[in-house]
Amino acid sequence: MHPELSKLEKTFKPSILTKIDDPLLDRYHIELWIKRDDLLHPVISGNKWRKLKYSLDQALSSGADTLISMGGAYSNHLHALAYTGKLLGLKTQGFIRGEQPATLTPTLMDLQNWGMELTFVSRSDYRLLRQYKGCHDLPGLKPRQYWLPEGGAQALALKGVAELVNEIDILYDTLCVPCGTGATLAGIIKAAPGSVAVLGFAALKNAGFLQTDVKNLLPCAFTNWQINLDYHFGGFATTKPELMTFITDFECKTNIPLEPVYTGKMMYALYDLITKQFFKPGQRLIAVHTGGLQGKRGYSV
Repeated sequence: MHPELSKLEKTFKPSILTKIDDPLLDRYHIELWIKRDDLLHPVISGNKWRKLKYSLDQALSSGADTLISMGGAYSNHLHALAYTGKLLGLKTQGFIRGEQPATLTPTLMDLQNWGMELTFVSRSDYRLLRQYKGCHDLPGLKPRQYWLPEGGAQALALKGVAELVNEIDILYDTLCVPCGTGATLAGIIKAAPGSVAVLGFAALKNAGFLQTDVKNLLPCAFTNWQINLDYHFGGFATTKPELMTFITDFECKTNIPLEPVYTGKMMYALYDLITKQFFKPGQRLIAVHTGGLQGKRGYSV
């Protein structure tokens, strides 16, 4: 790995496994653990780092001096990319979905403060950008510029996510993760033991397309996974009172922070499915905390 990336990673903290002690889980004879990827780094946490790591290595090794990507006004991916670029001395550019707001979101303000050049594009133009998957695919890309697709969702992302799976040192039956672009889920499917069920939870509405997107990221067919589409709470970044109440109660019980965009929805879903006896008694579940706690800003939790 590039020396600058190795140096950065040495500043990270361990991503530990934490067992959730809850009488409700005992009642249904379910063991629930959380893979605390949110602890890796205050800004470059969770699957953001996992997905970026080897793409950044390729960019640095090829002599790139500019990283270009895309995301929404609260994008965890762009947030991590801008900060990492600042640390590594790389220029960053971001295509932001939608018109420029009168007041920038806290996320966008961070991006600007860390030196990212922001370009606001229409939603139709943003959808067109999604077709460019390779690091050299973006039209008009200049020498030494490196393109990262939405969420960092490219093949190299799977290599970083595999390291998350390989760190798990206990036996388990099901591995769970929230889904945005599906890249983290694809990496987990590829790396998890074949005997393990992999369960993704879509954070956005009408996310049936994720099935195809995940398959396209995988090198071959896998049969031990599925995506649950029922816990989006109205759409991406939308919430309902019951979700916010759950997050508050969970944080009080466990002292583990959640955000309502990704991990909060997954944890709500897991508890709901446990009470509906979706999982067989005696199973051990591991849920991946994908970090992104900066996305909690703007929500009353």
